Amino acid sequence: MITIPWLVLEVTDSPFFAGLVVAISAIPSLLVAPFGGVLINRFGAKSISVFADLMSMVSVIAFPVLAITGTLSALSITLLALLGAVFDPLGYTARKTMIQPASQVAKIDVDRVNGIHEGLSGASWIIGPALGAWLIATVGATNSFWVVGALFLFAAIVILLMKKSHIPKIDSPSTDKLTSGFSGITLGFRRLWQDRFLRAIVLAELVLAAVYLPTESVILPTYFESLGRPIDLGLVISALAAGSTISAFAYGWIVKRMGGKNLIRFAFIGASLGTLGMAFLPPFWLMLTFALVLGLAFGPLYPFLNSKIQSRFPSHEHSMVFSAQTSVFYAAPPLGMLLVGLALEGLGVSLTYLILASVMIVVSVLALISKHIRTES
Repeated sequence: MITIPWLVLEVTDSPFFAGLVVAISAIPSLLVAPFGGVLINRFGAKSISVFADLMSMVSVIAFPVLAITGTLSALSITLLALLGAVFDPLGYTARKTMIQPASQVAKIDVDRVNGIHEGLSGASWIIGPALGAWLIATVGATNSFWVVGALFLFAAIVILLMKKSHIPKIDSPSTDKLTSGFSGITLGFRRLWQDRFLRAIVLAELVLAAVYLPTESVILPTYFESLGRPIDLGLVISALAAGSTISAFAYGWIVKRMGGKNLIRFAFIGASLGTLGMAFLPPFWLMLTFALVLGLAFGPLYPFLNSKIQSRFPSHEHSMVFSAQTSVFYAAPPLGMLLVGLALEGLGVSLTYLILASVMIVVSVLALISKHIRTES
């Protein structure tokens, strides 16, 4: 998340180009993600997950290989980012499809497993940015990709070792008609749109993601790169991840005690306060505090949405709906990153960040007064 933008800034010294690379690298994901459900039902979640991780490994180790040969440039960085992005949504959707059957085998409440899944994902953002920043400061941005490649290989091996009983099976005799061809690709989108509650919550989370992700990918790297403080960048992003990890791990406990309505209030209000506080670019310790608040607020949203999809649709449609959800969540952030990159060059970090915070507040208010979210959460 921080290494590619940092590498682009080193090569081009352009925040706009850094935002552009991150934005256009999502294009392959937009094109591939809708096919994820069909491919998972055709080849299996395990096979797709392993294949995606291995291909991602190849794409990231190409960075240092090209650097060694002296051919690493802004164009090659962009092309490699595009290549790696092809496989991200496939692996992501495949792993989410395995959550419910894994919880059934382990005899653990699915809400708790959703929280553990998102919590572990968040934990990687605690270690990853700090490790990435340390590697940038010690061995350089290019050489840090060797470590990333090794981690992709490790992930592929872990999934490869899963037992067959832990892998989801399609349980509907009508699966072939529902989940093949064009009908299979559009099924997930139709299901999300027809469910008024999920439609409202996905749209709200979509806008929040379009604000949240450019913060990590463009604004904070630009701000701290201008100060020459890569370690501080890693710590702030790690604080975001720490907050989201804590609340995601606690999701099963939180939702049972707060209920869906109060959880949504906590998430949207906390995200608005955290973003607004960071937007004023306060002293470093306050920046860390607001980052932690933002992370704590954002953390429960993804396991909450996972649980709602799992409970509202039959298991043979999960890969399709998760594939559609992934497609939607890959759509808005790239546009947000591109616009943020342009705004940074024209308006500067401070004003751009305040505008994003204002958008976050408006969307949060609209979500909290939405009839569909209030009545069905």
